Amino acid sequence: MNVISVPINSLVSPEKNVRIHSDKQINEFVRSIKKFGQIRPVVIDENNVVLAGNGLVEALKRAEIETAFVYKIDNLSENDKKKLMIADNKIFSLGIDNLDTLNSFLEDLQDDLDIPGFDEDILASMVESSAEVTERISNYGVLDEEEINAIRENADKKNTAIESPKPITTPITSVPPEKGCPTETVSTEVEPEGDFVICPKCGEKIWL
Repeated sequence: MNVISVPINSLVSPEKNVRIHSDKQINEFVRSIKKFGQIRPVVIDENNVVLAGNGLVEALKRAEIETAFVYKIDNLSENDKKKLMIADNKIFSLGIDNLDTLNSFLEDLQDDLDIPGFDEDILASMVESSAEVTERISNYGVLDEEEINAIRENADKKNTAIESPKPITTPITSVPPEKGCPTETVSTEVEPEGDFVICPKCGEKIWL
C-alpha cells in the first residue's frame, strides 16, 4: 500500500455518502487526531474523490490540519467505487465489542480514562460499577457479624416458643350426654391442635 501525503484542500467529497457523520462523531474524531494523530489513511480515487474516510477528512479540517495521508486507488470502475463505499461502512459495523476485554482495559486504566469516542465520566462509572459487582460476587454468601447475631436471636426466639408454647384454649359447648356416652358434659380447655376421636352417639370431640 503506497500511502502519500496530499493537501487537505485537494480532497473532494463525493456527491453522495453512505455514512452520515454527526457533529458528535466529528468532535470525537478531532479528539482522536489531537491525541494520536491520523492513524489510518483516507482512500481516494484518481480524481481525489474520497471513497472511504469522509468523516476523518472533515475532522482533519476542523482540527486545522493542512495535509492528510491518503491511499489512492485509480483502477476501479464507477460501480466498484460505490461497492467500496458501501462495503467499507458495512463491514466495520458488523464488528461486536468484546465487553470482557473492554472492562479489563478500563480496570487497568483506572483514573486515566480520556479515551476518544467515550465520555470520561461514563467510563469512570463503568469502572466503579464493575468493581462493585466484583466485590458483591466475592462476598456472596458471606455474612457479617450483625447478620450472624440477628440469625442467632431469631433462632433463640423460635426455640423458646417451642419449649413453652402459649396455650390457645377453646371452650367445649355443653350438650346433654346421651345414654352410654363415655364423656360427661364439661367445660374444659384443650389445645387447638392434636389427636381426637368423635363420639358416635353425641358427636362430641374426645381429645387424646
